[in-house]
Amino acid sequence: MWWVVAYCTGGAVLLYALYRWVIPSVVQYHGGMAIIWHDVIVERILDTLTQSTRPQRLLAAVHKKATRGDPRSVVKVIDEFCNHNEWAMNVGDEKGCILDSVVSEANPVHVLELGTYCGYSAVRIASLLPPHAKLITLEFNPAYAAIARQVITWAGVGDKVHLIEGESGEWIPKLKEQYGVKTFDLVFLDHWKNRYLIDTKLMEDCGLLRKGSILLADNVTCPGTPDYLEYIRNSPRYKSQYFKSHLEYTKAEDGLEKSVFLG
Repeated sequence: MWWVVAYCTGGAVLLYALYRWVIPSVVQYHGGMAIIWHDVIVERILDTLTQSTRPQRLLAAVHKKATRGDPRSVVKVIDEFCNHNEWAMNVGDEKGCILDSVVSEANPVHVLELGTYCGYSAVRIASLLPPHAKLITLEFNPAYAAIARQVITWAGVGDKVHLIEGESGEWIPKLKEQYGVKTFDLVFLDHWKNRYLIDTKLMEDCGLLRKGSILLADNVTCPGTPDYLEYIRNSPRYKSQYFKSHLEYTKAEDGLEKSVFLG
């Protein structure tokens, strides 16, 4: 009988080791495999076991460990959660530093973010904006938007952030009329990758970009946005620069594309 117990115990230990250390160590160097493992397999397993969602678990970590009203504390707690507990599709700590430097250099007054998810990048951006500046962030998924609102409020930057639920293709043409925005100084693209090019052209057509407006696009290498990069790098209307980095919370190559609109 003892050997049955030992066999079952050994099998459980092996499975746990594979789940907790072996597979994550292997996939962290391959972006596609990392996304499938963390964003499909692990998320579904944990959702089933905990009867909660990843955004809900992330919010719980913020409420438990982050200092209310301190955006950098919120960012730090989310990064720790994603590095040590559960991967999530934020821009992440490494690329987040690049985002910070672009925001600080641009010192924008009007910012548009496409893809809020749980509010991580919105908090990073808003914490660096001058007092009179505003960030409009668009999120298609209402469940993500509900979590993001709470994260943004907990970070104490709600006065600078306006979160809109809905499709980017629907809302971009309405931003001027409904929110009184003439043009955006900075646009952060971090939503559906097949929308990057479509929404960039839509912003051009709607006159939301001025000479000097900056587009900063995440995940241009992994999962990748080849049509967007081909357009933005070859258009005489933009001057672009690639910032090599890694897919959030992994060692797989990814990067940000910074593109200045020349008019």
